[in-house]
Amino acid sequence: MMQRAIELARLGRYTNHPNPRVGCVLVQGERIVGEGWHRKWGEPHAEVHALAAAGEAARGATVYVTLEPHSYQGRTPPCTEALIRAGVARVICGTLDPNPRVHGEGVRQLEAAGIEVRTGLLEEQVRALNLGFEKRMTRGLPRVIVKMAASIDGRVALAGGESRWITGPAARADVHRLRAEASAVLTGIGTVLADDPQLTVRDPQIELLGRQPLRVVLDSQLRMPGAARMLREPGETLVFTRPEAPARSAALTQAGAQVLTVPPDDAGALDLESVLRALAERQCNDVLVEAGPTLAGRFVEQGWADELIVYQAPMLLGPQARPMLHLSEPARLAHAPRFTLRASEALGPDLKLVYVPRPRGGPDPAE
Repeated sequence: MMQRAIELARLGRYTNHPNPRVGCVLVQGERIVGEGWHRKWGEPHAEVHALAAAGEAARGATVYVTLEPHSYQGRTPPCTEALIRAGVARVICGTLDPNPRVHGEGVRQLEAAGIEVRTGLLEEQVRALNLGFEKRMTRGLPRVIVKMAASIDGRVALAGGESRWITGPAARADVHRLRAEASAVLTGIGTVLADDPQLTVRDPQIELLGRQPLRVVLDSQLRMPGAARMLREPGETLVFTRPEAPARSAALTQAGAQVLTVPPDDAGALDLESVLRALAERQCNDVLVEAGPTLAGRFVEQGWADELIVYQAPMLLGPQARPMLHLSEPARLAHAPRFTLRASEALGPDLKLVYVPRPRGGPDPAE
């Protein structure tokens, strides 16, 4: 039943930003009497949909819900109150809510009403639904996914810049799914000037319910063209620049962008931690980085990347082609950043590889 609740939670992965993905199943004996998932921010939560589907059958039912029920009045009423009014007998949660306003309070309210509560069922799988939400709630930072398309020899473009297309249609369609799941898609001004990307979800099979991920450009000198294609797309474009950047912000704002300033780091580039904390304040849970080798390399080298996704194409581009990442060479092989392969998938002729960083000096979790 919890596995079914996880499947339901995933149905909201494109639409319920910035809220967590939650699924709920109501059971009488071994019979499912109601199901629901959180579909869109500001609309009823998973438990409310499941209770409505169950009707009178909710009385005395067991509730399987991926996340601890919401316990305070926000845009929607507390789910704990709805469960208590419906007269459910037991609530089984996958995990506690990392939101400090809810964490443990939902359980306390249910138990105070005489409802039996258990937590921790399939907890690892349940937490995987909302890693970005959890990180934002506990650390004030979004989860960062760095995505690259590369050849077998780790090259992303020819020396002259040609890169369309290294990967095939199936891999490119998967990138649109990644964008749809993200709160924001981030790139650098170099990519904007070279490629003029849209950074939008353009797969007609993906239902976004009117949402496009926030587009984010890091532009320390504010060279962003007012005619950039992304500024004509639905949704918002946010440009980060330095406090002393040229006075083009008014013209850029008129063109449709929002301009924010962040301090430089010790090397003079925009401080990535300041950028990420500003995005977390805008309720971004997951940030997808689609950038060139320099900016992508900074995210990896400074330890901000929580996940690397490499779409590997079965071709070779040679040593003069542009590398995936610009990184400092480690003094010794033992000092090199290391990663664990978490998942792999064939997408047409290409291979999707998902890596997570290993703690420095730590063991490989897969070993």
